[in-house]
Amino acid sequence: MKETVTQLLESALASLIAEGVLPEGSSFPVNVGPTKDKAHGDYACNIALMAAKPAGCSPRHLAQALIDHLPENGAVDRVEIAGPGFINFFMSTASAFGVVEEILGRGEEFGRNSSGQGEPVQVEFVSANPTGPLHVGHGRGAAIGDCICRLLEATGYRVTREFYYNDAGAQIANLALSTQARIRGLTPDDEGWPADGYRGEYISDMAGAYLAGEMVIADDREVTAKGDPDDLAAIQEFAVAYLRREQDLDLKAFGVQFDVYFLESSLYKEGKVEATVKRLTENGYTYEHEGATWLKTTEFGDDKDRVMRKQDGGYTYFLPDVAYHLDKWQRGFTTVINEQGADHHSTVTRVRAGLQALNAGIPKGWPEYVLHQMVMVTRSGQEVKISKRAGSYVTVRDLIDEVGRDATRFFLAARRVDSQLTFDIDLARSQTNENPVYYIQYAHARICSVLRKLKEETGIARGFSECAGDLSLLTLDEEKDIANQLAQYPDLVANAAKLREPHHLTHYLRDLAGHFHTYYNAHKVLIEDTGLRDARLSLYLAVRQVIANGLDILAVSAPEEM
Repeated sequence: MKETVTQLLESALASLIAEGVLPEGSSFPVNVGPTKDKAHGDYACNIALMAAKPAGCSPRHLAQALIDHLPENGAVDRVEIAGPGFINFFMSTASAFGVVEEILGRGEEFGRNSSGQGEPVQVEFVSANPTGPLHVGHGRGAAIGDCICRLLEATGYRVTREFYYNDAGAQIANLALSTQARIRGLTPDDEGWPADGYRGEYISDMAGAYLAGEMVIADDREVTAKGDPDDLAAIQEFAVAYLRREQDLDLKAFGVQFDVYFLESSLYKEGKVEATVKRLTENGYTYEHEGATWLKTTEFGDDKDRVMRKQDGGYTYFLPDVAYHLDKWQRGFTTVINEQGADHHSTVTRVRAGLQALNAGIPKGWPEYVLHQMVMVTRSGQEVKISKRAGSYVTVRDLIDEVGRDATRFFLAARRVDSQLTFDIDLARSQTNENPVYYIQYAHARICSVLRKLKEETGIARGFSECAGDLSLLTLDEEKDIANQLAQYPDLVANAAKLREPHHLTHYLRDLAGHFHTYYNAHKVLIEDTGLRDARLSLYLAVRQVIANGLDILAVSAPEEM
């Protein structure tokens, strides 16, 4: 219906241009959207406000001219002017339900489009250091990042999911020292414990596995422990592989898979960090000061220049990040999205400045960043801060074990990424209407239950994609409201993908489920009037399909029984 309204307005604009009311060759974008208040119609457009000045008349006067030039169309019941010049469209009841046939005809493809035209997009997310289990912040990044990937795939992009392993540097050295201390029988409370050592119980488990000579198979390597407590290099190699395997298992339990695992250490081994330094230096953007090498990031918008090579010869963290992103560009990814925690905010300007200083043809503002805020986990109204396994934080596996994968994924993706999130374990476990996951899944299961009851009572087996009955029999305002809401789903998916904001989908599904439950409770569907029964069942099935499609993008199951 939105496309119909858009086409009608475009035709009216063309007529006004032809008559000289609007300047010849003028072009105005026709932005049609659903109204927030149904008293103002089903769809509204502000085109008269935008084009009034070139027309040399008031917006209301131009709005009336546009209405007068709208082609006849049975889908529109009436058109009104509101406020300073908005044009409100009230769609006919019959036209509202055309979307039901479209949904059942397209099935799983409804809401998907090909606007991306197969363009390659790389999304980097999670990218946790292999120094411990994935914490709940990583989990939020995993849920948001994977949903962004699924939204992009639903809109026609070819997505590569990438995980960047920081397997080099001081934190990895601290991991090795912590494991070695445990191997030698020390605990975090002992005097000889490393100052920056990791204290979780997983360090003890890893030390035991090393002494036992266990073999670890991670995504790209196979390491057998030497068992030698004095071989720090061997301990580090084993510890990194061990924790990479643990993170792989966490991600598998979370339903997230990656296409590429990129190692920070490879940037050094392949000389890409040194090559980046050389290129920056040759371009004239570096200088020496107090024994360190600095990059002139202020020439690209930073508030001060940054050290890229320290006095001891080691690189600061942002320099290998620049080399890594140059590698992404050279792999052909003109669109790159980094989903990271908000604590990475300071790196955005530095990395982009470094990339500009390379003079490699990389556009300003590349790559994109989606930065999520922190997560607080609560139980019985009290914050949950630690995990026995991790020692100092709540892990993704803790949440999955407590509330299941569906609730964990949904809750972590359910709010704007730039807002802090409180994960209420009690709410996520509850089977009440207050739990949005349960509420949405229950709507899907309810519809499936009605179909089973139909078969039991009448012997009729209604298929999920079968549109039956005369949809013109659907005359209730609630039915039209549901149909209009279903029609909004394709635009919602497209906009959520464009904005990189999966939470719009969680809110939409909650609202749709709410409309359905209200309708279900107010109006029976298995009635003696078979024509009306079949029409209502068709509407039910359209709701079921859209809920299933939306939950699929969120990687949340759509159960047929609950």
